Amino acid sequence: MAIQPIDLQTLFTQVDKVGRAQIAQKEGLSIQQTIQGIQLERKNEQYIQSVNEAQNTGDGVENIKDRREREQAAADGEKKRQEEDEQEQEGKKNSVIKDPSLGKNIDISM
Repeated sequence: MAIQPIDLQTLFTQVDKVGRAQIAQKEGLSIQQTIQGIQLERKNEQYIQSVNEAQNTGDGVENIKDRREREQAAADGEKKRQEEDEQEQEGKKNSVIKDPSLGKNIDISM
């Protein structure tokens, strides 16, 4: 499909419009970047000038006591759990009935 002279005339008249559209598009991108930069600067300025939440000052005396109590309670719970598991295992060992001839005889009948 060849380009006809009439098509070229139409294209040449539209070239300036295409160029303007591309320039506007490039300028739009740079304007958006500038606006975003200004907004970021304002946000940073506002953050610097505002009163911020205090940093963590560490554990106080009451926090240390609470933590020790929780750790002790967890350790006691773990000991109870281990004792219950041991009692349960002993109960299982005693409840198993063993047959003295079990595993000594081989059945080869078919």
